[in-house]
Amino acid sequence: MTYRVLISDPLSEDGIYPLREAEKIEVDMITDLTAAQLQEKIVDYDALLVRSQTKVTREIIANGKRLKIIGRAGVGVDNIDLDAATAHGVIVVNAPDGNTNSAAEHTMAMLMALARKIPQAYHALLQKKWDRKSHVGVELKGKTLGVIGMGRIGREVALRAKGQRMKVMAYDPFLTDDKAEQLGVSRGTVEEVVQVADFITVHTPLLKETKHLINTEAFTKMKDGVQLINCARGGIIDEEALYEAIVSGKVAGAALDVFEEEPATDHKLLELPQVIATPHLGASTVEAQENVAIDVSHDVVRLLTGDLVKNPVNMPSVPKDLMNKIEPYFYLAEKLGLFLTNVTDDVIEEITIYYAGELYEVEVAPLTRNTIKGMLKRHFGDHINDVNAAYLAEQRGIVINEQKTSTTRGFTNLITVEVKTKSGSKTVAGTLLNGLGARVVRVNNYSVDFKPQGNVLFIHHKDQPGAIGKVGSVLAEQAINIATMQVGRADVGGDAIMLLRVDKAVNEADVAVLTALPDIYGVTAMNL
Repeated sequence: MTYRVLISDPLSEDGIYPLREAEKIEVDMITDLTAAQLQEKIVDYDALLVRSQTKVTREIIANGKRLKIIGRAGVGVDNIDLDAATAHGVIVVNAPDGNTNSAAEHTMAMLMALARKIPQAYHALLQKKWDRKSHVGVELKGKTLGVIGMGRIGREVALRAKGQRMKVMAYDPFLTDDKAEQLGVSRGTVEEVVQVADFITVHTPLLKETKHLINTEAFTKMKDGVQLINCARGGIIDEEALYEAIVSGKVAGAALDVFEEEPATDHKLLELPQVIATPHLGASTVEAQENVAIDVSHDVVRLLTGDLVKNPVNMPSVPKDLMNKIEPYFYLAEKLGLFLTNVTDDVIEEITIYYAGELYEVEVAPLTRNTIKGMLKRHFGDHINDVNAAYLAEQRGIVINEQKTSTTRGFTNLITVEVKTKSGSKTVAGTLLNGLGARVVRVNNYSVDFKPQGNVLFIHHKDQPGAIGKVGSVLAEQAINIATMQVGRADVGGDAIMLLRVDKAVNEADVAVLTALPDIYGVTAMNL
């Protein structure tokens, strides 16, 4: 059988050589197709390769009667309807490592250009000004680089900065002391990093938690004369706050490759002489463009020739009989992971998932992926999925264990998730109850019966009369209605927990008020 591959965005011939050389694979490169034209053409193809220009919609995927795989020559897959691809059994692959070196090198280029004012000096020369005094820079040697986000690119930047004999302090929610020591960097919180750094570079995904992570409050904690680099995602740095910080003299300069809204040709930051910028060139090298195309081309060949793909983005195929057995547990597994990461403040070093009862003789790998996905989702958002969850956890040095037992302690089925950190361990256990669905039945040593859904308050407190009433009064003052409440305690008058489902989100100010109540040890607001 001959397979047909359609490439709808420009890719170099060097990048698609794995497809050209493969037997029984025909390749057509047809660019500049309209959505309607692509929807019509896709019916005759087994695979589709795109970059960022082509929008692969639900309608296009649905019309791909032969479509088996979509390859994205790059990292982001926001131009592909992943839900539709999964629903139609189409594997989506990307190239998560192909542009790592390019992005890291661009960050270092921006760092050096910023430190030595190279673009400003060049611009002055074009104006026929030989002005050395206005363009005195600073050396990188001995300076502290703050790296916020130690994923693939952040780690590469840290290594290169050390080559410039800089000190590096890094923050990442999954960076352990041991991993930091291996990389030769010091570990700190975001607040600690911004306080000590002479230069700050950000390398996190853009999520609800990271949007405007560098804001007015962060700028007030920085050294005078600090300089910032953003080659990651527009929106991590609050651009309005950055503008004010530069005008006030707090920030000496900024190097930006990305903006909240692009193209950004009229942005007021570009009017400031302290700002240098490039038009989103982080992955724009010949090598990076070829590497990402080569990576996805290899994966397309693997799938069409019956092999396993290396970089799948959506749900991998699971045998139908196994899916029927484990699919009801997907929701429970993800919520257990999400709950536990919300109540764990320290860096997670090890995760153990215990499966009991009717799960004893079932292949549980898909459930483990779902649990890890839930656990990492708070920090990775939509960048995390069932397939890359274990990979991303492993990248951050997190050990993942699975254990099975036939003993369920009174439940037909039971999933228990335990995390270990430097400061100790925490556990949460859940089950599926006939007619009631997913339930959390234990948090650490406390027995509860709780539906993991919606806006939740987790409160650790002293077991004594009036504790519940005080919490209720604070919520009532803010017009926050309690839908359900569960209380668990180990001993009368000892430590206890409350789990409250509320009708709307509890903000940070209300959490602070609750935390300040007598005999309240800790309050965590989360959305499950």
